[in-house]
Amino acid sequence: MEKWKTLETKYIIRRPWLTARVDKVQLPSGVINPEHYVLEYPDWVNIIAITTDGLYVLIRQYRHGLDEIGVELCAGVSEVGEDPETAARRELLEETGYAGGQWSMMMKICQNPSTCNNFTYCFVARGVARVSDQQLDDSEDIEVLLLSRDELLHLLQSGEMTQALMLAPLWRHICDEAL
Repeated sequence: MEKWKTLETKYIIRRPWLTARVDKVQLPSGVINPEHYVLEYPDWVNIIAITTDGLYVLIRQYRHGLDEIGVELCAGVSEVGEDPETAARRELLEETGYAGGQWSMMMKICQNPSTCNNFTYCFVARGVARVSDQQLDDSEDIEVLLLSRDELLHLLQSGEMTQALMLAPLWRHICDEAL
């Protein structure tokens, strides 16, 4: 197995939340694909946060791409030069007001490695507590939810949660807890 060779790169759009390029690539077989599109994103983080009394900290917010309000993990972007755990701790505090606890990275995943160039770092934070009010960006309108394990499991099983980059670590967490 060999990597593809990039012959040319042309940027289509470069915006803070959307960067897209088209690469002309040569496959190991010699075949040239003149248009392979790649979406460039910064790395993302998400957090399975569990309070000192065992409740899961989730959020509800509107997502314009699907035109739906949904339940999600606290998540966000790693800023330039920011390591994933620092970004995860910052996002949890900003979006929910929760902090502290014992942190561990559970997994590193990619939403679509054929067309996207970033990773999502998934953390578990056990024993978090509310230490402040939310510190939301102007474009954020986030409701904090505290769910029991049974409520979380029902949410997962009902299909109400649809964000794949959050479902993967949540199901992994449920499996790990069962072992």
